[in-house]
Parts: sequence; C-alpha cells; structure tokens
Amino acid sequence: MRLLALIIFLLLITATAQSQYYLRGELKDEKGTGLQGARITLFSKGTYPFITGSSGTFGIPTSLKVDTITFYLPGYDTLKTAVVTTEYGHFTLKSTTRKATSTTLQLASFTKNLHPSNIEVSLGDGETYSSTIENPFVPTKSSPETGFAIHVNRASYSNIRRFLNQKEKPPADAVRIEEMLNYFNLRTKGEINQEQTFSFNSNVTECPWNKNNRLLFINLKAKKINLDNTPPANLIFLIDVSASMDMPNRLPLLKSAFKLLSENLRTKDQVSIVTYGDQVTELLQATSGLYKQQIIEAIEGLRPHGSTPGASAIRTAYKLAKRTFIPNGNNRVILATDGDFNVGQTSEKDLEDLISQESKAGIYLTCLGVGMGNYKDSKLELLAKKGHGNFAYLDNESEAEKVLVEEFAQTIYTVANNVFLIATFDANLVEKYRLIGFDNKKSAVADKATVLQGGEVGSGHSLLAVFEIVLNPSKATDGKGINELPLTSLQLSYKVPGNNETIKEKYNAVFNYQTADSCLRFASSVIMFGILLKQSEFSNSYSWDDLYNLATSSANRKDLLQMEFVDLISKAKKLYPKTTKKKSTNTKP
Repeated sequence: MRLLALIIFLLLITATAQSQYYLRGELKDEKGTGLQGARITLFSKGTYPFITGSSGTFGIPTSLKVDTITFYLPGYDTLKTAVVTTEYGHFTLKSTTRKATSTTLQLASFTKNLHPSNIEVSLGDGETYSSTIENPFVPTKSSPETGFAIHVNRASYSNIRRFLNQKEKPPADAVRIEEMLNYFNLRTKGEINQEQTFSFNSNVTECPWNKNNRLLFINLKAKKINLDNTPPANLIFLIDVSASMDMPNRLPLLKSAFKLLSENLRTKDQVSIVTYGDQVTELLQATSGLYKQQIIEAIEGLRPHGSTPGASAIRTAYKLAKRTFIPNGNNRVILATDGDFNVGQTSEKDLEDLISQESKAGIYLTCLGVGMGNYKDSKLELLAKKGHGNFAYLDNESEAEKVLVEEFAQTIYTVANNVFLIATFDANLVEKYRLIGFDNKKSAVADKATVLQGGEVGSGHSLLAVFEIVLNPSKATDGKGINELPLTSLQLSYKVPGNNETIKEKYNAVFNYQTADSCLRFASSVIMFGILLKQSEFSNSYSWDDLYNLATSSANRKDLLQMEFVDLISKAKKLYPKTTKKKSTNTKP
C-alpha cells in the first residue's frame, strides 16, 4: 500500500510539472492608470524578470496553477502576493510618496513670522527669469529662525559671464548670489571628516561694505566619494534638437559637452538618448559605457529641426529611465536645452506639475541650459528644483568641461537629498540679520501654502552660506565678552539616497571673530559683485573700485577662474554708472 501511494504521488507531481498555464493580468496605480515598465518575477521562474506593457498588461507562461508574483516599480511600494494562474489578475501598486503630494514645495529660504509684501511677478524680454524678492534685514527678537535650501546649482555665474562678455548688463533677476558662491566651490579652513556626509565650519569676520556689521560664514562640505566604488549609472541624455538650437553656442556646444561626459563612462554605466525636434525620438537604447564610440557617434549625428515638444520629451525620457532603472544605482535624466518649450505644456505651472509627478520614481534630473535671446532660465531652474536635481548654464566649451568632467562627481553623483539648514539666532547677541542670496520667487512668497524645499548635494561639493549680522548694541562690537558664544544654533536636515529616513544634525556657529583670510575676502568680493550687478539698495556704501581692489588683493593668481572673475569686474565697471557711496545705516526694518 505504501509503495502504491508513493507511485500515485510521483505521477501527480509529474502531471503537475507537465501542465502549462498562462497567467494574464493588468497592473494599475491607485487612480486606475496602467503602469508600464514594472518588473515582474514569478516564484516558478526564479529571478528572471518580465515587464508590464504600455497599458500595464502582461501575460506569462507558468507550470504552476498557484504561483507567487512580485511587482517592482520605482516610486511605488513593492507588491508580493499569491496568484491563481487560471484567472485574470487585477493588481494595484501604491505610491511611496502619496503622503507628500498635497504640499507644493517652492521656497529657497523661509523666515518664521515674516510676511513680505510686493509680490508682483515680471519677466525679462525674450529671456525669462524668476522675479525675486531680496532678503531684507530681519529683527531677531520677532523672527529668530530662518532656513534655506542647500544645493549645487551654479548656473547664474556662467550666465552673468555670458552677458558681460557681450558687453551687456545681466538682468537683475539673473543674479543669484548663492549660485555665484557655489561656482567657485570655496573651502574655508577646518577639518573634514570623510566618514560623515557633511563637515561643518563657521567664521565671523569684518563686513567690507559696513564696518559696523559682521559677516557670518557657514561652510558645509559634502563627503567625496570614490568613483571606483560608486554604483552603476543609468543616464538618459534628453537633448533638444529643435530649430531654435541651430546656433554654434547651442546644439554644437551640447554635442561637445555630451561627448566629453561619455568619455568618462565606465563599463558598468549605461546611456540612453532621447531627442526632441519635429518629433520625440528614442535615438539610442541603453548602451554600456564599454561602447563609448557608439554613444559618441549617435551624439555626433544630431541635427537641429522642428518645433519644441519639451513636455512630451520629458515624459518619454522618464519612461525610458523607468524601463532601464538600475535598483540602488544612479538613475538620472540630463536635460539639455535653451528651455524654449513651444509645443504642448509650456507654462511653468504645467511643467512643475509634470516634473513633480515624474520625480517620484527615484530618478534625478540635471538641467543644462544654453543659448541667448530666448533662453528660459526660469523654466530650467524650476525643473531642476522639482526634479530633485541640479542646474548649470554652459556658455562655452570650457564651462561644459568644468561641469561634466572636472566636476563630474558633483554634477552626477548625489550624496544627500532634500538638504536644508535651519538657523536660530540668539536675540541677546544678534539684533538683526539678513541672509545673503537664496532670494525667493515673488510668486512663491505670495502662496501661503508653500514651504521650504530642500536641495540636492553632489560628491565633494563645498557650500558657503553668508549672513550679514548686526550685534546687539549692548554687546561690544569687537566681540569682547561674547567670544565663543553661539550666535546661532543650526539644524541640518537631509536624506541619504536610497533611504527615506530624514537625518538631522545640530551645530553651533560661535562668535569667533577674526580678520578674514584670502578665501573669505574673495567670497566677500563675489557677494559685493552680485549686489552691485543687482543694483541693490545694499550697494550704496561701496563702489566698483572698492570691489576691484578687494578682488585683486584676495584672488588666487594661480586659479584661472578667480583671475577671470577679476577681469569680469573690469568689464562690468564699464557698463554701470559710477556709484556714489552713501553712509551706512542700521535702521530697523
């Protein structure tokens, strides 16, 4: 009897093994939209992946009547469940970011209890820039807390350089002082702990344009990662080849830039190319860095033609990025354009909604701007912020090499997401303060629903943020009696890629007054340059000659970028009227 039972059992197993079933079904999100490009694994098939089709449907042969199915798609919770393979399956994935979709994040800086007025929005002629409000002095007693986003954007400086080299004044809203400081990647003296995501240092020095005030420099240095040990990169080159790109400083410049980047690819990296002109084209499917010549030849063959369906192209690039997604890898779309989207969704609000939705998939966005006359700075700046990425402007091939070769790791490899810093000043020591740069869009200030938006920081980047402070009159202006006391307590918040947990670190910026070294004096000259270019009310206390003297005495003569900066001051001086210095005052706002 036992032998007969064993024979029957073996026959049943054999019959089951030989049976063939065909599992069919569909995968949708919570709104009922089909999800394309999701990876499917079945227990009976091992780790071999299947992919959902254009409307989220799929069909998979299997030998089991009851199997276990797993769905994986970036930006959604992984779903693993039992399935009867003879029945049509209906499956739903839940968004991992569904709890955060109700808030629009736009502010670059935010001060509690401060409500600026004057919120009209204006755009420049031809080129567009976000109209901003310059940060004023804030009384510490009523508004001790302020915060600002940390990012590696540096587009403003190279764009300013383009205007000055053409003997033109840059628009005031094109001048973003924090990006000008970012451009030089300045590092103050202080220890760097390579084991930590960030190292911190602060300094208090004289204020070159107001002897009664002080400058508080806050330097955050991101750790530098070893490129040999970084995860594989999945890069989608999204290149504008429309008719507006048919100029030497547009598509030809971008072709040179992407060829330079391609030369740095490793075998484990992969590149796909999407172009948009008269139509959106998937020009090159995911290709390993081993085949650099194939990638370069595809880039070299680009030709300008047609209109600019930018929104449609962005959707296509993100779909391709999802299909080729590398789990735990560096997945990034690199958008290169003059920003002149003239077909489909073209308003900043439309583009903001689009990119906010697409960025949920764990894919970063880098924006590279080019061109002049119709350059849309405001759109590219917004896309970079909403796409959890960074933003640079390429005015020449040297800048392309700087951004994509010399600063390759800073541009491409992220060490921290959603990074922002909250500073709380001590009213007993500081009467008032103003954050230099990090100016908000007027439209963002007008919207009471907006909150502070963190930025993305790349490998090895050094950020320098600066406050102009007025000490409490009851304290000696030379700092006697308050040396080493905390002027402000700082809370740094960020997330590490691949981990949704927010990390918070606390620091103190103490009153350690000292004569500024050459690095801090050069940083001060960059600030003064931006203030003069903006023709700000804070520029009344010094002249172009004062700026030139400070820059020439502090610039590193072996640093070509710093010496070029001195030359730009000379060019700007010829374009602006002579300034008449006014006596500095510290009247309360």
